Amino acid sequence: MSQYPRTFSHIGLSVPDVDAAMKFYADVLGFYVIMPPTDVIEDGSDIGTMCTDVFGSNWKKLRIAHLATADRIGIELFQFDGNHTPENNMDFRQTGTFHFCIQDPDLEGLLEKIVAAGGKQRMPVRYYYPNEKPYRMVYVEDPFGIVFELYSHSYELTYSAGAYS
Repeated sequence: MSQYPRTFSHIGLSVPDVDAAMKFYADVLGFYVIMPPTDVIEDGSDIGTMCTDVFGSNWKKLRIAHLATADRIGIELFQFDGNHTPENNMDFRQTGTFHFCIQDPDLEGLLEKIVAAGGKQRMPVRYYYPNEKPYRMVYVEDPFGIVFELYSHSYELTYSAGAYS
């Protein structure tokens, strides 16, 4: 059997307020709302049973919304009872996902919108190839403390030239 790259479908984010998060991701990042916030309860229904399979018993209820990026990547927003912000929202030494990346050629403009909407800039905007190519990046947080990165150019363009040379 030959190996081939799979496509990326979606990422799930746990947020304290799914309505506010949906508004941020739609209004600031421009994602499409596919399904507005919906309540799901632990009731033995098909979706309730699926959630019990994932979260175990006694999850009780959640709110969920679905969005999509321009390149059809899904963003699932979950609001769970008891949601809490971790002490260190970027524990990069802990196994697991510690960021995702959004691409926009107007990186600085999007950065301004994120900060104006209550997000945070975690570092200065940096160039991968100063004085040579316009490839830029910056780490940010949404208003809920979720860390993500902004790229000005595609992943392939940024790294195909040997960004760490």
